[in-house]
Amino acid sequence: MDFGNRLGDIEITDPQAMRALAHPVRLAILDRLQRHGPATATQLAPDVGATPSVTSWHLRHLAGFGLVRDAEAGADRRQRRWEAAARGFRFEAPEDEEGRSAARALSREMFVRYGDLPIRWAAEVEPNLDPLWQGAAGLANTRVVVSAQELAAIQDGIEQVLAPYVTREPSERPAGSRGVRLMRYVLPEQDEQQAGGTL
Repeated sequence: MDFGNRLGDIEITDPQAMRALAHPVRLAILDRLQRHGPATATQLAPDVGATPSVTSWHLRHLAGFGLVRDAEAGADRRQRRWEAAARGFRFEAPEDEEGRSAARALSREMFVRYGDLPIRWAAEVEPNLDPLWQGAAGLANTRVVVSAQELAAIQDGIEQVLAPYVTREPSERPAGSRGVRLMRYVLPEQDEQQAGGTL
């Protein structure tokens, strides 16, 4: 796995690793570990919808691809604690058919897992936010017409802005900080000219 990006994400290039992560329990495990830090299979089980033994099996499977690893032992050294190998992950569809199929499977599972997150946020979290945080939150639905190279440059620019906030140490966060989910969907549309439409 490669960590050579400015956000410190794992870059998944192996189709087998993509398929391993394209599972609801495994994706839930990784999400929970990234958000809340190290945990045992028993601690994770209620949040990921599996028994502790099934959760442990999925953890070992993820570890085989370098997505999770052993954490420092807790107070009870008999319990194996796990942590995410990085803050986040990213993947691109490889050029071969197996890789593209694996990337599609992982993308679909991520859409299923996170698709209703904005609706849940609007119903459960937003009504209880103070006005300052309500004002800072928001949605945007911007359509641009760009080349693939320009789209890559836009993505790079967004990461340049985010990197200092993503990678800073907890001690460097200002008072009153809280977790914020920034969701980015970058969805190239069908080529309208090939489809018989106009831009």
